[in-house]
Amino acid sequence: MDASLERATMRKVAWRLVPFICLLYLIAFIDRVNIGFAALTMNKDLGFSSAVFGFGAGIFFFGYFLFEVPSNIILDKVGARIWIARVMITWGIISGAFAFVQGEYSFYTLRFLLGAAEAGFFPGIILYLSYWFPTRYRAGVVSLFMAAAPISVVLGSPISSALLGMEGVLGLHGWQWMFLIEAVPAVVLGVVVLFYMTDRPEKARWLSDEQRAWLVAEMNEEHARKQVSAKHGILAGMADPRVLALALIYFGTSAGLYTLGIWAPQIIKSFGLSTMAVGFLNGVPPTIAIIAMILWARHSDRTGERTWHVVIACLVASVGLMLAGGASSAVAVIAALSLVNVGISAAKPPLWAMPTMFLSGSAAAVGIATINSIGNLGGFVGPWAIGWIKDRTGSFTGGLIFVAGLLILSAVVTLIVARTGRRPEPAGAVAR
Repeated sequence: MDASLERATMRKVAWRLVPFICLLYLIAFIDRVNIGFAALTMNKDLGFSSAVFGFGAGIFFFGYFLFEVPSNIILDKVGARIWIARVMITWGIISGAFAFVQGEYSFYTLRFLLGAAEAGFFPGIILYLSYWFPTRYRAGVVSLFMAAAPISVVLGSPISSALLGMEGVLGLHGWQWMFLIEAVPAVVLGVVVLFYMTDRPEKARWLSDEQRAWLVAEMNEEHARKQVSAKHGILAGMADPRVLALALIYFGTSAGLYTLGIWAPQIIKSFGLSTMAVGFLNGVPPTIAIIAMILWARHSDRTGERTWHVVIACLVASVGLMLAGGASSAVAVIAALSLVNVGISAAKPPLWAMPTMFLSGSAAAVGIATINSIGNLGGFVGPWAIGWIKDRTGSFTGGLIFVAGLLILSAVVTLIVARTGRRPEPAGAVAR
């Protein structure tokens, strides 16, 4: 094999695809969690309790759960270009509709519909990357893609804070302007996807003939190597015990991620800070997490080890949550939330490198969607538990400790999977 051809091809593929899909995920994550900033003023305007807000924030994931597997199956059949465009345009329209929420039931309805519209985006991109990048590159590429989530917090926090300052312009609240303005990029980029995204390497006219031939042959060879042991059918993707175990592990990481995305602004503001100060401070922990996640994923790829990379990251996040629950100052809570961000972000790339090692074809599409849909129910449980416990105790502490417990469970399940010989990564999978 010509190593220089491989390097040139993968570099060109990475530069063509990764920055663009990172931009898409950045917009997706902003539209998914910007209610965390809206809540700083919206909850008072609409009379939402912490429990109502937490339930509404989390019900997004029921829509996600119900429609994610069908969405990923459709993407595998019709191609990423058309389906990702559909996903983005519909979620952008629904996200903008939040400006017209009148009460708790319209809030619940729109959050459910937003989840249903966005279902399939994240697992669809994970599946899409498996078409273009051999296994040895995957955790590193996924880490770059997933860096968009903390980057969206870094960039979105001060922007959302500033938009809240548009209170009263044209008779609208600041949070209404925030929803309207932040919905526009999703619709615009949805149209761009139709012209920019390429479904498969075979169709990549932006690669030279030699590069395209090498990549198609490489991916076909990898697919052939999995034919003996990999599962391919739809039912296999849903029923494989490794898929269900990964979904349970992902459940804890999702609970932690959306606890941060939805509640962190209110946790920080509880120390008496201004809305703009909250916006800037909320961006500090994910800035640190971006660097940690990329380095951790590269180490996982270089060593070929996945299990302990997930376990250690989950434990770091759980410690951070417990420290956040006991923090007595804004400095202490930012330091604790930085640990949580680092742990949550670092756990995900090695975790998402696992399923396509033992699944292919329809099973990969369904397996990835199953992991994400079941696992993302943690995105309901975490935020809901925080709000429910806060209403009863007047403090964030109990809820944060509860979510920390879910992350410890994720670490334990990861170890059990490894020790029982049901490792998601195949024996001898060493990164090159």
